[in-house]
Amino acid sequence: MFPLFTKTSGKIYGIVGLFILLMLACVSSMIFGRTAITLQDGMDAFRHYDEQSIEHIVLLTERLPRTVIAAVVGASLAVAGALMQALTRNPLASPSVFGINAGAIFFIVIAIVVLSVSSLNTMMWFGFAGAAIAAAIVYGLGSLGRDGLTPIKIVLAGTAITALFSSFTQAVLILDGTGLQDVLFWLAGSVSGRTLDMLYPVLPYMTIAAIIALFMGRAVNLLLTGDDIAKGMGQNVLLVKLLMGVVTVLLAGGSVAVAGSVGLVGLVVPHIMRALVGNDYRWLVPYSILGGAILLLSADVVARLVIMPQEIPLGVMTAIIGGPFFVYIARKGGRKYEKDVNLSHKKRCHLTANGTEIIIGHHCVVYIISHCCDCRHKYRQ
Repeated sequence: MFPLFTKTSGKIYGIVGLFILLMLACVSSMIFGRTAITLQDGMDAFRHYDEQSIEHIVLLTERLPRTVIAAVVGASLAVAGALMQALTRNPLASPSVFGINAGAIFFIVIAIVVLSVSSLNTMMWFGFAGAAIAAAIVYGLGSLGRDGLTPIKIVLAGTAITALFSSFTQAVLILDGTGLQDVLFWLAGSVSGRTLDMLYPVLPYMTIAAIIALFMGRAVNLLLTGDDIAKGMGQNVLLVKLLMGVVTVLLAGGSVAVAGSVGLVGLVVPHIMRALVGNDYRWLVPYSILGGAILLLSADVVARLVIMPQEIPLGVMTAIIGGPFFVYIARKGGRKYEKDVNLSHKKRCHLTANGTEIIIGHHCVVYIISHCCDCRHKYRQ
């Protein structure tokens, strides 16, 4: 499927359109909820704040922090998912699927229940540590064996680590049920009741990670051509992969530290954005930033309105959205991914066979008469 925007001008118009949608989502998040707030109330609250007005108090103390946090978390998870899909070459990759969210949650639960940590700054570092350890374990398990890292193995490893950390979390809560109320804040996954003071400690790290991701587009594009080609073009593949991993951990770990386990945003958004701009990460990252913010803001608004005056936890709402999408990608996207990989591999074989360029590809040995060990085809020069 070809992307909707193929020319640079079209992609710029798309950025502008997404930014307008983001502004509409922010306005909707500010005015919709149990307390009815009009646009006029909103403008008055910023221009002439009235401490006696319930609408002004609700808007600035609850709705504004909720809107900002939802936008930041949605954007961060979307970018983390896009980078993970490039790093693992797996269309199903996302922080929630690969155990990063579960690892961060487990370490935060340990900090609260076992170590009696109450400082958000300290919990933030526990969240980062859990995300990093989970990512390292999944990547290591997925790389075991003769074939190295494969999409199937890393999905299985991510599923296993997610189940493992989730079980550990439940075990800790069973052993010490007194801490259940404290950690429900993160387990449910929500931006309700959050304040900007909770965002400030992690915001610098998430901002730096997002900026790095924006400038990594060309390097990620080159990495997607294959490690051998990227090395041949002078890229330090190990450094690029390490930097992508650090950025992913900072974005996902910071999101969990603020909003808890909000799943599948990193899976859904990058695929939708690829339908707009293709797989060029110079455009996919900024599109994912805007798309992730729009999706989570919209999901939060719907979560407030469906069973009002009660609310559906945001993590449940994103699961409702992302679950069917996950099944669709698993059935359709996985087969397409394997087809694209095989096609790319055959193209590299043809290049070497034609003698126009000598490339030592994955499991390939190139001679004057080229023989590819993977696809078992022989080509004559």
